Amino acid sequence: MGLHRMDIKKPSYYGHRKRVKQKFKETGFIGWHDYEIVELALTYAIPHRDTKPLAKKLIEHFKTLDAIFNADINDLNAIKGISEHTALFIRLIYDIALKMLEKKMYTINLVASPEDGYNYLKLLLEHKPDEEFVALFLNNKNCVIAHETIQRGTVDETIIYPRKIAERALYHHATGVVIAHNHPAGSLIPSDNDKKVTKSIKDALRTVDITLLDHILIGKNGYYSWKDKRQL
Repeated sequence: MGLHRMDIKKPSYYGHRKRVKQKFKETGFIGWHDYEIVELALTYAIPHRDTKPLAKKLIEHFKTLDAIFNADINDLNAIKGISEHTALFIRLIYDIALKMLEKKMYTINLVASPEDGYNYLKLLLEHKPDEEFVALFLNNKNCVIAHETIQRGTVDETIIYPRKIAERALYHHATGVVIAHNHPAGSLIPSDNDKKVTKSIKDALRTVDITLLDHILIGKNGYYSWKDKRQL
């Protein structure tokens, strides 16, 4: 005798998923643990499995939400239970957030609202395994008109070529430039070479009447701004 449809018991996590989604609908993420946020996100990529254990495994491995959603797809795939489909979905969430912050920078005065620039650069650079050096090119309203990754690897004056940044600024018709790089080890103390690079770029931009507005160093727990420290 076959089972009727009503006799088939749904897995216990079905009710749990419904409650988690209702909780988010009512309160957002107020009072949530990080693993609960990851758990909810995973339900949209993994439809037929309890996602709580996998969410906790991701938190245990990557430590923070930022690190999970900013992780390399291959690193995500290395976690048992994470398929390529799920890894791509996790990265999609990160890339959407990054794109939203990027779009915002094109419409605001970055000098008047430096926190928005920091938030974007933090999301872009904080979890990069190697040093990256980027430049934001601004117009006369201090809105970003373009941005480029100038160098991947150790930030060095002999590699970055300050004159090249001046040329790119002229290409974009920029009147100001914000440069930034990360310290993968997390230090917020500029090296002697960081200081040397900053001065070289400032001098190169000055020769074409373009202002170096800031150099922002991204670490694990914050940032260091040459402008805030009045070192430009």
